[in-house]
Amino acid sequence: MTVLDEIRDPWLPDRLLRTERDALMPLLRRTPPEAYALRTACPGWTARQVLAHCAAALVRIVEGRLEEGVFLPEANAADVAEREHWPLAQILDELERGFTEAGPEIAAGDGTLDAVALGEWVHAGDVRDAFGESGAYSGDSLTLALPLLRITSRKRGTPRLVAQLNGLDGLLVLGNEIEGRPAARFQGDAATLIRLYSGRPLVATRYELTDATEQELLIYR
Repeated sequence: MTVLDEIRDPWLPDRLLRTERDALMPLLRRTPPEAYALRTACPGWTARQVLAHCAAALVRIVEGRLEEGVFLPEANAADVAEREHWPLAQILDELERGFTEAGPEIAAGDGTLDAVALGEWVHAGDVRDAFGESGAYSGDSLTLALPLLRITSRKRGTPRLVAQLNGLDGLLVLGNEIEGRPAARFQGDAATLIRLYSGRPLVATRYELTDATEQELLIYR
């Protein structure tokens, strides 16, 4: 039995983004401004810069500004630099707009942008982690994020992995079969699996991984 099926649900990213909006925005609005200078798991970026990147990426989708190379590191850095002197409230307003309006645009596409919605959710975990909040890379929206992780792991060419997640019935099958190679196996909690695939620090986690390396499972390089 698997947690997910093979059929893309075009509205899954929208549900994930809206669920994350409702959970994250109240936290962001009440967090003291000085906390936004805290460093995150993203090298070189503070919480404010991560959120500026998230807001810019989503609003680009909303406005159809998706020129070639738009989500490459150089373009991401330029979007963050553009918002360097914005008031914090303006960044948060743009982020909330993106969470609200990007989903239908993603749904109308061919699935290419589904990974952006997953990335936004992971970045929300980065900010929670920096703030010392519980539930980074988990929470109520985890059941929406896991199907997108499966889709993205296949599109990004990672090897087949069968995950048994603590507290979750059934198996989560990720990645692609490779002829002559056994499926990798993972045993641990879902938040650690998210950290593993997104390249987030694994310090103080506990998991078992066989027949694959951490590096070849990365979906964001």
